[in-house]
Amino acid sequence: MENNELLAQVTAKAQQWLSEDYDAETRENVKRMLDADDKTELIESFYKDLEFGTGGLRGIMGAGTNRMNIYTVGAATQGLANYLKEAFADLPEISVVVGHDVRNNSRKFAEIVADIFSANGIKVYLFDSFRPTPELSFAIRQLGCQSGVNITASHNPKEYNGYKAYWSDGAQIIAPHDVNIIDNVNKIQSVKEIKFQGDKSKIEIIGDKMDKAFLDAIKTLSLDPEVIKRHADLKIVYTPIHGTGVKLVPDSLRNYGFTNIIHVPEQDIPSGDFPTVDSPNPENPSAMAMAIAKAKEVEADLVVASDPDADRIGCVIRDNNGEYQLVNGNQIVMILLNYIMLRNRELGRLNGNEYVVKTIVTTETIKAIAENQNIKMYDCYTGFKWIASVIRDLEGTCRYLGGGEESYGFLAEDFCRDKDSVSAISLMAEICAWAKDRGMDFNEMLQEIYLKNGYSHEEGISVVRTGKSGAEEIQQMMKDFRANPPKTLGGSEVVVIKDYADLNETDLRTGKVSKMDFPTTSNVLQFFTADGTKVSVRPSGTEPKIKFYIEVHDKMADKNDYDRCNKDAAVKINAVKKDLGI
Repeated sequence: MENNELLAQVTAKAQQWLSEDYDAETRENVKRMLDADDKTELIESFYKDLEFGTGGLRGIMGAGTNRMNIYTVGAATQGLANYLKEAFADLPEISVVVGHDVRNNSRKFAEIVADIFSANGIKVYLFDSFRPTPELSFAIRQLGCQSGVNITASHNPKEYNGYKAYWSDGAQIIAPHDVNIIDNVNKIQSVKEIKFQGDKSKIEIIGDKMDKAFLDAIKTLSLDPEVIKRHADLKIVYTPIHGTGVKLVPDSLRNYGFTNIIHVPEQDIPSGDFPTVDSPNPENPSAMAMAIAKAKEVEADLVVASDPDADRIGCVIRDNNGEYQLVNGNQIVMILLNYIMLRNRELGRLNGNEYVVKTIVTTETIKAIAENQNIKMYDCYTGFKWIASVIRDLEGTCRYLGGGEESYGFLAEDFCRDKDSVSAISLMAEICAWAKDRGMDFNEMLQEIYLKNGYSHEEGISVVRTGKSGAEEIQQMMKDFRANPPKTLGGSEVVVIKDYADLNETDLRTGKVSKMDFPTTSNVLQFFTADGTKVSVRPSGTEPKIKFYIEVHDKMADKNDYDRCNKDAAVKINAVKKDLGI
């Protein structure tokens, strides 16, 4: 499309936002963009509509069809309300929970969402202020609601906000409801169709009572209260990175029995500007720098963090040299699941009917741990809505022990259906106390897991390709990998290929092709080698990038072999990257 044609289109769209249907502030901002000599902001704000996808909305805040604002949020809510009234037409009253994080405009958007639902005759439970995402999931189930909405952009930069929609089981929405909601949202063609005038009689404010119920439920997950009593003064540094975790994580740690929770005062301040970090993402070392500095100052046993909406966990432990090192997402899931499975066995709570869940790109060491404990493990697609789907399918027949994904998400409970840093951090502190009770530091415990179940090391690489040409390049890369898959990776023969686009698993040694049992297809490729290396390749669904997940394996002779395994793994991963051309 020629630039002049594009500019004419966005100008026409923007001029519609100058009508009296839009508020004065919005009209003023749009007029400023129209009058500016540089039309970049105008084009970026109006060149497309912000799409309501399977995960809801996420975008930069501002005026325009491609921005997060009261009108794009309003259209999403009106479409969801319309679908709820179709799906639950037989109920005398439909109810929803509305929550939000600390981001700029989050409270404003949440109140607008509540108004629109109530204007459509739907009962609304609105949190009195910001709350962790998992508490919204818990509240939907606790209150018997049909849906929920959380205003959050997770760990995105401060310019962003988002809109996550949940179903009656407390999980983010999957088929067929996701497609049906998208259809209803897309039918909203005018702001006149959005019912902004709320019915306050249908909005009930919730808060402290729900907090207590959630924290009490999380405390039931504790598997060794006595070890906490013996190590109640464990030095735990915690940072919410300016986010919602400050509301419940310290309370949960105290509820478990820990008494020595050390704060990072500057980062306890809730702020959508995230003033002390470049990015409020606990997997980034820079986001953890202040907490690590505090840990060095007080000689902490453990450093933990949550992201802005407190669904993801960050963790730092001391290595063999006494230095503080980040634990990666795979290791977090591995440590938590290993402890949960082991303690359940020690307590005599296993009867052969238990299971754990991981995503397909998460470390295979978890499978080895589960097999060694004779516990069933299920694989699912990336995203906690798929872990929740497994829980829903097995509800009432098998007992869920826990599940997680490499992107720093874990869920230890089934009374909530989205990843939960509140419970994960509480259990991580308990594990630290449990290890200390056995004369081990956290790093020694991690080495013991590798010694018993096999060593693994994982690395994720994102290759960014922007624009239309970038999207085409990513598509071509996937086509090329399918047409000409690698013969070897890191010097080891590729023996199995899993293609989730057609759900075919091919054993290259025998030529046998078998079907994988997954609920739908996905544009993901996996290569497995004779020495256990696993490579997963998938385009991002939300960003202009293609992601590679590399996992290599080894055997440890003893704990002193750990450093050698780490060095060899780094060499092996570099060789695999070279073979992949990345």
